[in-house]
Amino acid sequence: MPRWKIPAWVEQARHALLAIAIAVAAPHAAVGQETGVGDAFELVDPDTLRVCADPRNLPFSDEAGEGFENALAELVAEKLGRPSVDYTFFPQGVGFVRNTLQAFRCDIIMGYAQGDELVQNTNPYYQSAYALIVPPESELADVTRLDDPRLQGKRIGVVAGTPPATSLAKYGLMGTARPYHLMVDTRASSPVHDMITDLAADEIDAALAWGPMAGYYAQQQTPPLKVIPLTSEVDGPRMTYRITMGVRPSDQEWKRELNDLIRENQAEIDALLLDYGVPLLDEQGQPITR
Repeated sequence: MPRWKIPAWVEQARHALLAIAIAVAAPHAAVGQETGVGDAFELVDPDTLRVCADPRNLPFSDEAGEGFENALAELVAEKLGRPSVDYTFFPQGVGFVRNTLQAFRCDIIMGYAQGDELVQNTNPYYQSAYALIVPPESELADVTRLDDPRLQGKRIGVVAGTPPATSLAKYGLMGTARPYHLMVDTRASSPVHDMITDLAADEIDAALAWGPMAGYYAQQQTPPLKVIPLTSEVDGPRMTYRITMGVRPSDQEWKRELNDLIRENQAEIDALLLDYGVPLLDEQGQPITR
């Protein structure tokens, strides 16, 4: 990974913070703490949209700019009047936030599940669900729940450690399931891509994957595979999630700016995601279509 150079404007901001700290030190320290000067200072690049991203994690992002989060970043930059998008790439696993957003190497993570405490979430800009993927002509094409008796004895692909894997175990379906690894280096492996390829080759009967990945890879097959969001599960683990943009907890004004952008451009964001096959859900869990 190339050596990262701290932008001049960040260094200037740090010097400014140091000067402020010195000014309010000693007998005036209590005043400085009450005003929260340091907490209110946002180190967000005003000219470039600096994005934290995985270098090989389609359909979300990659270094070639082919993911929908890459396309979304371009849209956000355009709407905010930023002339360019700059990426800090790091595999999205352990240490991702620490080595990107928290290190001030970038200012936004384009997709982050709502409620995760590692970042501050914007308002959600889409909602999706884990999905069942089957061939369109399959006898399973109208299955909507994982407790459906027709799934018994079927070869079902599932990424180990994900919510659908818990449900398969609960319903006694793991005996014939085919697990795929969860923790992988995305630069070298894509479990969902491999799983959908196996499904198209009739090596498994069905697959379970996070909706955006399911939809993206399913539409690349000939004919396209059927994607069924699991919105009818009555118990078991949660299958539906809201996705936000992630920023630093200190960047309150930046979050408000992004919230305004999401609200004003939701229809355009939806259209972009649908182009990539993302199964979108409204607040009632119903599909959003064109």
